Amino acid sequence: MAGTTLERGAAEAIAGGRHGDPFAVLGPHKVAKGWEVRAFVPGAERLWLLTGHSTAEAAPYPGVPGLFTQPMPWRDSYRFRAEGHGNTWEFDDPYRFGPVLGEMDEHFLGEGTHRRLWQALGAHPMTHEGAAGVHFAVWAPNAERVSVVGDFNLWDGRRNPMRRRGATGVWEIFLPGLHQGTVYKYEIRGQDGTVLPLKADPVGFGSEHPPANASVVREIRGDWQDADWMAARAARQAIDAPISVYEVHLGSWRRAPGNRMLSYLELAGQLVDYAADMGFTHIECLPISEYPFDGSWGYQPVGLFAPTIRHGTPEELRAFVDAAHRRGLGVILDWVPAHFPTDAHGLGRFDGSALYEHEDPREGFHQDWNTLIYNYGRVEVKNYLVSNALYWLEEYHIDGLRVDAVASMLYRDYSREPGEWVPNRDGGRENYEAIEVLRQMNATAYGECPGIMTVAEESTAFPGVSRPVDWGGLGFGFKWNMGWMNDTLGYMQKDPLYRRYHHGQMTFGLVYAWSENYILPISHDEVVHGKGSMLAKMPGTPWEKFANLRAFYGFMWAHPGKKLLFMGQEFAQGAEWNHQHSLDWHQLALAEHRGVQALVRDLNRLYREIPALHVNDCRPEGFDWLEGHDAEAGVFAWVRRGRAGDRPVVAVVNMTPVQRSYRLGLPEPGHWREILNTDAAAYGGGNRGNLGGIDTERVPWHGRTQSAQLVLPPLSAIYLQQD
Repeated sequence: MAGTTLERGAAEAIAGGRHGDPFAVLGPHKVAKGWEVRAFVPGAERLWLLTGHSTAEAAPYPGVPGLFTQPMPWRDSYRFRAEGHGNTWEFDDPYRFGPVLGEMDEHFLGEGTHRRLWQALGAHPMTHEGAAGVHFAVWAPNAERVSVVGDFNLWDGRRNPMRRRGATGVWEIFLPGLHQGTVYKYEIRGQDGTVLPLKADPVGFGSEHPPANASVVREIRGDWQDADWMAARAARQAIDAPISVYEVHLGSWRRAPGNRMLSYLELAGQLVDYAADMGFTHIECLPISEYPFDGSWGYQPVGLFAPTIRHGTPEELRAFVDAAHRRGLGVILDWVPAHFPTDAHGLGRFDGSALYEHEDPREGFHQDWNTLIYNYGRVEVKNYLVSNALYWLEEYHIDGLRVDAVASMLYRDYSREPGEWVPNRDGGRENYEAIEVLRQMNATAYGECPGIMTVAEESTAFPGVSRPVDWGGLGFGFKWNMGWMNDTLGYMQKDPLYRRYHHGQMTFGLVYAWSENYILPISHDEVVHGKGSMLAKMPGTPWEKFANLRAFYGFMWAHPGKKLLFMGQEFAQGAEWNHQHSLDWHQLALAEHRGVQALVRDLNRLYREIPALHVNDCRPEGFDWLEGHDAEAGVFAWVRRGRAGDRPVVAVVNMTPVQRSYRLGLPEPGHWREILNTDAAAYGGGNRGNLGGIDTERVPWHGRTQSAQLVLPPLSAIYLQQD
């Protein structure tokens, strides 16, 4: 064609949004005599090339509206001025800029070993070759063409198709003139020519407010003032440290007038102050990775790298974490690598193929949740998940990740009937690929971020969940003790008249208490979907309900294992949790609720201050039964010990509504002070007890050489410590 070297087929493919290599067509290109600049600007009727020393009008390409070419004697920096439909505008040509990703990025992306994937992919504001703008990069190996779209290009996928980076499957482009706050998606054309629904960025750092779901360009770095916490946190999160976790759904912990969710900045004041005042050591947030449906509570995330905008920006989330650290509180996030929703803008069939998920629904679809399962055997998907875990720990100074639904990852037949699942290569049910993802995640997290903790919500007896990876385990720091939770709550919900027949439900946890590093959870799952609140589970009269709950908390805090309590249960909220409304804080106007709150505050204080109650949470030398078989009386008694020289604590629990005069063998002679009594008037009890303490007598009992006669108030727990 006269005056240009551009072939018509290529020109028409660019104009039709079909060309898979736009940088081979657009921008400056070396020709026989100098250079030729080509631009596709839909809507432009005229186009000028502006350099520092000249202005030249480009020639329209015949028969392809919006396509222009212009010769240039040598390669030079330039801008465009366009005119069309009565408007004039100037802009930089994205196709004159070279790649941003380097050879090492390409190498690591290609082999699925880019540990900090978010530094290569996603949308990054930057200055590139002297121009300010945003670099976009996304993995879509089976796409024919990928474009960035947004208001800046009228959501027209023909305008900004991206550069394919060799065999990596990654596409990238630098768009000058864009900035933080830019709203964008990816328009992807599949191999069959189908243009897919617009996709949010899998490594996007921000999102629009739901129900809108486009990605938003966000900066992810900021200043921190938590150096003291970061230097000391390893000791605060070790197995011999007191760890008491306050589990929180940020959207419904407390709401502002008009039922508005609190912002990260408001939570940085109100929630952090409250958790610190209550004596908790950690705040655990239900998932905050961006999610489309409020009713999923975050457990069906679409944007794994984007903190939900429901509470603010990434900068404001960092401020929340920083505030917690400055008050001596760790922050744990619930992390969901088990599945993702089928929403059209999400990861499902991202480039027209089963990319992040499995093609076979027997491997790739969760029937329980109507969600898709990651293809853990694909190295790029494994890299995506492991890197995401590291991202939260490094970029947001998160102290721990609690991994949701681990059991569903470990077993290929999870919640499936015979014939509905695909066995592993050995014919078994274990998901080797998912196991490897979890091991690599834990090895990477602990290796790269000293002092962090990871926690598994794992409901089976899979061995070695909290054993190090190099010892053959999954590598988690802790595991939720779901068996203990189910057994003890099953016991507590029974009328005390029948508890004698279920005594073993309270003691069975000690049979396996040392097989893992356990956290004892009373989580959100126990107070939703008709299960009622903790208070509602308790039998008896209103007074007995509160007494039962106080006794149970006393049992729990003295039991080996770290502690976790879901919000609202610390003041005995009467109604089960509703994610659409605030907790029932008005109930604190009632003395009974204030009493439970005061008890939990004191339990946390004693747990932190007394080594015997936490040092050996995960070791058998810290526990010894005094009485574990008295089912008829409903009494449990045991000793907790710390290190050599630490004074032991004896816990005695009466799970019947009958006051008892009870002789108890004690491990040492002398005076034993009553340091906690859940029947104290300050907690809403009847103020019955032992007048501050007891003295032992040389009367052998319970296999001990000395004992004492105790008053056990009805439905109560008592802690004694030797003076």
